[in-house]
Amino acid sequence: MTTTIDELYQAAKAVLNPRRLTEYAEVGGVGAALLTADGNLYTGVCIDTACSMGFCAEHAAAAAMITAGENHVLKMVAVNWNGDILPPCGRCREFISQLHDDNIHAEVLVAPDVVVTLEKLLPYSWRG
Repeated sequence: MTTTIDELYQAAKAVLNPRRLTEYAEVGGVGAALLTADGNLYTGVCIDTACSMGFCAEHAAAAAMITAGENHVLKMVAVNWNGDILPPCGRCREFISQLHDDNIHAEVLVAPDVVVTLEKLLPYSWRG
């Protein structure tokens, strides 16, 4: 069974749970879902802190994936608390691209019905 980009969108939306942990930390305003080459789905939420020590939802999903022993991403989606699609920030684009050589070919939902490869989002690689 093939997981569709819409199923990834629904998985990312399902983990949203915006809330304040402390005066200095908020979580869950962005959810992300990654599909791996092994067919597994990993999700995560963002953590925002007052001193910018938090991380994006894509990083949380990638950490879950790495913890499970995988690193090859086929598809990825991130959404905000309204369900709006969020293209990955530059840090997330680069981070995911470095976890596996083929991740540059991962399909990324960047707008409704618009899917591009990570390579299209990183057109000028520093790797040469």
